[in-house]
This record gives sequence, C-alpha cells and structure tokens, in this order.
Amino acid sequence: MSVVRRNGLGLVAWLAGIVFFLPIAWMALTSLHSEQDAATNPPSFTAELTLDGYREFFGVGGGASPWPALINSTVASVTSTLFVLVLALPAAYALSIRPVKKWTDVLFFFLSTKMLPVVAGLLPVYLFARNTHTLDNIWLLVVLYTSMNLPIAVWMMQSFLSEVPVAIIEAAKVDGARLPTILARVVAPIALPGIAATALICFIFSWNELLFARVLTGVVAGTAPVFLTGFITSQGLFLAKVCAASLVVSLPVLAAGFAAQDKLVQGLSLGAVK
Repeated sequence: MSVVRRNGLGLVAWLAGIVFFLPIAWMALTSLHSEQDAATNPPSFTAELTLDGYREFFGVGGGASPWPALINSTVASVTSTLFVLVLALPAAYALSIRPVKKWTDVLFFFLSTKMLPVVAGLLPVYLFARNTHTLDNIWLLVVLYTSMNLPIAVWMMQSFLSEVPVAIIEAAKVDGARLPTILARVVAPIALPGIAATALICFIFSWNELLFARVLTGVVAGTAPVFLTGFITSQGLFLAKVCAASLVVSLPVLAAGFAAQDKLVQGLSLGAVK
C-alpha cells in the first residue's frame, strides 16, 4: 500500500470518527448552557456555560433524585449480564467444542428468537407479571434481560469458543479435570476477549432497554431510561437538562466500552481470519 493511499485512508478514518463524535460533543456543549441559550435557533457557541442542567438532574433544586433509577439500571444490567455469561458459556461449549447433533439448527433457533418484535411479547409478559404480582420489581427485569440477551450471547460465544484448541481440553481431561474445571480454568481464560465482548454488548443492551422497563416498572424499579422520559412534560422539553441527563446516563456505557476496548477488539476479531 502506497504512502498516499495509507494517508488517505487515515484521513477518511479521522473524518468518520469526528462525524460520529460530533453529536456527543454537541450534547455535552448543550448540557452546559442555560435553557434559554440551549433553545436558541441557531444555537449560540459563545453562550455562558453553566452547570444548572446537572444540578437540576441530580435534584439539587428539590427535584426527583436520579440515584434510585441509576442503581436499578446497574443492578438489572450487571446481574443479568452475569447470568447470561454463566448460562451462555456451557451452551456455547456444547455447540462448538463438543457440538450436539444439528447444532446449526440450534443456533438458528437461538437467532430466530431475536426476530420477534419486542412489542409483540409485551402484553403476555405484562399479564404474567400482573398475575404473579411482580410488576415494579427489579428482578423481573433481570429475568427478562437475561432471556433477551441469552440467544445473542450464545451465538457470539459459539464463534469465540470454536477457536479454542481442542488439544488443550483433551489434555485437561487426561489430567482428570471435570467439565466445570475445564470451563473455568481452561476455556474461559483462552476465550476471555470474546467473553468480554459478549458481556459488554449484553450490558449495553440491558442498560439501554426502555420498552419493558417503561411498561413493567413504576416508582420502585424504574430504570435510568425510564427516568429520562420523565423530562418530557406538558410544560415542554427542557433541552439543557435532558442533554445533561443523557450524558450522565451514557457515562457507564462509555466507561465500560473504554475500559474493555482492547478486549472488545480482540473478541470481535476472533474467527475473522482463518
């Protein structure tokens, strides 16, 4: 590859990165403006900066505190992701390293569950929650998020575990290791990048989920996305406050992605080159 072409591709990559970063930068800048300045059209870049939007979001002026919603989102996302990993690892092992009969049909079945529109299952789930008295319960969301993310997690981890050398597993069996030991001490360390990528994606899906959380929760188990919808009132849309809230709610996902970016790249690239 010539130097000119390499530099051109680098420039295109930088431009694409800037384009994708601009909405986040715009949201951060708007969150630092007053409501009057944030509502101007065209927007003012020289407007005075203020932290009023963040103060209102955290309830400094007497509004609702976001901490219960943030804690609920953390509990639902982290717990469901851990459950998904515990269930997906042995399932992916059975479909890759020790494949069952017609394992491709099994994978297609897992993938087909994601083809059902979420709204189509909303009424049955709501009726089940009402009859079992689990409405406005954070553990109902944990079960739902686990079941929603499990198919895609099995699908992803199957491709990751297929790259694990079978000879290592056979050597562990010769040494007397049982399946739980093999999964925990042999397979998991080798497939750690793929497991990290799967965990991050499941965490993001759970953290961003709104429809089920909006319908099935109320005061006690409301999550961060549900809390954000409360800013849209009959009095209008408070743009600066919404941008401040959106930025704060997005920080856990951005932080998790930044912390696991090396594992994410390694995991998503497993199996790409044969």
